[in-house]
Amino acid sequence: MGIGIAGGAVFAFAGAPLAWMLGALIAVTVASLGGARLAVPAPLRTVMVAVLGVMLGSAFTPEIADQIAAWSGVVLVLLGFLVVTMALAVAFLRYGFGIDRVTAYFSGAPGGITEMTLAGESHGADTRVIALMHATRIVVIVAVIPFQFRVLGGLDVPTLPPAAASLLETPLVDGLLMAGCAVIGYMAARFLRFPAAALVGPMALSAGVHMAGWTAATPPFELIAAAQVVVGTALGARFAGVSVRRVWPYLLVGSGSAVIMMVLSWLAAIVFAERVGVEPAGLLLALVPGGLVEMGLIALSLGIDTAMVSTLQVLRITVIMLAAPAVFLVLDRYLVHRWRNGPR
Repeated sequence: MGIGIAGGAVFAFAGAPLAWMLGALIAVTVASLGGARLAVPAPLRTVMVAVLGVMLGSAFTPEIADQIAAWSGVVLVLLGFLVVTMALAVAFLRYGFGIDRVTAYFSGAPGGITEMTLAGESHGADTRVIALMHATRIVVIVAVIPFQFRVLGGLDVPTLPPAAASLLETPLVDGLLMAGCAVIGYMAARFLRFPAAALVGPMALSAGVHMAGWTAATPPFELIAAAQVVVGTALGARFAGVSVRRVWPYLLVGSGSAVIMMVLSWLAAIVFAERVGVEPAGLLLALVPGGLVEMGLIALSLGIDTAMVSTLQVLRITVIMLAAPAVFLVLDRYLVHRWRNGPR
């Protein structure tokens, strides 16, 4: 954790966007690729992800209920975007670099790293490549998007969400309410076997509490900064034990896949934002597959529609988790089999 904290502190001193997360991410990634064996204790990561879930849920104000119906157009854009993006990413990996079709399919699916790795394993894919591709995609997108906003969009992503208060300024009742959202939300989501239970459960319960008007508080900035360091460190630590000499081609290919997804996200945001009645920046963050926590943090920091971004990111992960394995079975059983054996 020391490397992550140091990286976050350097980035915060430099005034970088989302400094504590990006600083930890980049510092730990470099250290991991350099041979350092780094890891984040699973319980600590679970706690900090739950904190971020509560924070993202705090963006669901009582007025959000009137806006949800307006998201239908964005949902349609997301579904179409997922089909096009996945098709191009899989083709890029399969035909551009010769990765076997099963591994390419689950590596190009813009879903959760754990879910896609497990799904690929059940079909005989190379799970090491899948995990590396998804980790590279997330790291590249998370590292690039904030700077894209600053350089290309003229939007300054602050170090921490501007609404966050300090720990000492947080009323006891609000603190207990948010802690309850984190604990109960996580336990309920885990019991129901939701994907990303540590994030989705607390976020959903926090959203309900905030929409009901029971509190308008957000987690204190000390906890948010700590959570950013933990999340950034955990992302960077995914490369622990990875030899750059052996996997650099996959790192380059994974980076190329991430660039394709970012470019398509920008194009979709430019083309469809006005038509569906949302800000281009908000639609971009709702579409780009850079991680639910990370994109939600950027949206919250920019004051963009965090509720929409978080909801659409959850929908993206859920749709891919449910649909990708089923679609693969159809493609593999009928199309590939028919192509191999010819028409009967």
